Amino acid sequence: MGTYRMYTDADGDTTWEPIDLDDRPDWLEGLDTTKIRFGIRPPGVVQDWHPAPQRQFVIILSGRLQITYVDGSTKVFGPGDARLVENVTGKGHQTMALGDEPCITATIGLADQG
Repeated sequence: MGTYRMYTDADGDTTWEPIDLDDRPDWLEGLDTTKIRFGIRPPGVVQDWHPAPQRQFVIILSGRLQITYVDGSTKVFGPGDARLVENVTGKGHQTMALGDEPCITATIGLADQG
């Protein structure tokens, strides 16, 4: 279980980094959100390249989700993993549920910071 951030780098490609909550007091104090929605991804179905539709947290509730990045690398997220997804520009990433069970997610949209 971990906390991560996905973002668009200087080359316009999606990448990720682990987040230490000690370095993010704003996350511990609370963030303004817009809505929560739940998703169910069947295993083995690839969602083609896409950027995030908005800044949002995606939390894996069950199952495993593989993210593929433009450079061909992959990262697998599992139950309890939370990702701040900020790659709203560029080619984005691909997603696919792994294993033999669906991946169930909770996606929480973040309010504009402006």
